[in-house]
Amino acid sequence: MKHILLLHTGGTISMNLNDQTGAVLPNERNAILGISNDLSKLAKITEKEIFNLPSPHITPKEMLILRNEIVEFVKQHEVDGIVITHGTDTLEETAYFLDLTTRFDFPIVLTGAMRSSNELGADGVYNLVEAVRVAIHPDAREKGVLVVMNDEVHQAFNCTKTSTSSVNTFQSPQYGPIGLITKKMVHFHQTPIRRRYVEVQSIEKRVALLKAYAGMEGDLVESILHCNYDGVVIEGLGQGNIPPDVVPAIKKLLDAGLPVIFVSRCFNGIAEGVYGYVGGGKSLEDLGVIFATGISGQKARLKLLIGLNQQNESLDLKEFFN
Repeated sequence: MKHILLLHTGGTISMNLNDQTGAVLPNERNAILGISNDLSKLAKITEKEIFNLPSPHITPKEMLILRNEIVEFVKQHEVDGIVITHGTDTLEETAYFLDLTTRFDFPIVLTGAMRSSNELGADGVYNLVEAVRVAIHPDAREKGVLVVMNDEVHQAFNCTKTSTSSVNTFQSPQYGPIGLITKKMVHFHQTPIRRRYVEVQSIEKRVALLKAYAGMEGDLVESILHCNYDGVVIEGLGQGNIPPDVVPAIKKLLDAGLPVIFVSRCFNGIAEGVYGYVGGGKSLEDLGVIFATGISGQKARLKLLIGLNQQNESLDLKEFFN
């Protein structure tokens, strides 16, 4: 029987609905803790609670703690896969952080719930069972970190939360899920062509994330310098453009040695330097702005944060993002 490490971090999957107030809140005891007994028919389960936090309380430092817990456990025990329960608000970011900072051939699968454990139609246990089914499946190996929710398997780099409350909230814009789960089988129809690993031991640098909008002014971007950030990601308009008033501020950041990464605020497509007018992507690229290929703003921020905090020789950020 395969051995699965089950790690809990909190989130809606571990919370209860208060019938009197209508508030969904964490308990002193994680409501999903102990579910491993019900999973014993699928795999040998080692269960540990790392945190019991709402996912908005999870920062990259908690993500690093989680990553280090995995690395240390695997040094001492043989496992066939890892399943992590997590709140959905930042689940995609933790998944992507782990995808960049681990390099195991077995799957790491994150799952969560949109309905708390005592609500009608609670989806947590169902998603957890499916996550374990994916983690023990031989075809899940060598696919990096995965997200399993609502009968679908998504890759960490692409999936994102698209609905505030629907159980099918996690989608992969442009690419779609890489696998589907039925009552009888786990079916994969895509596989990643490459992965990137970065060694990180601490998170000390700071990276900001801004979103472009019509009429945006440069003082907001220039404040990045005054607040002592080490880099910034901007979700640009269209293919990666910006209102012209912002360009002098971007130039100041670049002249000060801060990396400026551009993605698109659009769900689909790739940001790249195309337009040559003031604020257009080509003119920004000529200034030294780096375009991130195929990832969202929040994931580009994590990627830059990891790149700036990496332990080995300095990264070529342009190559890293392409």
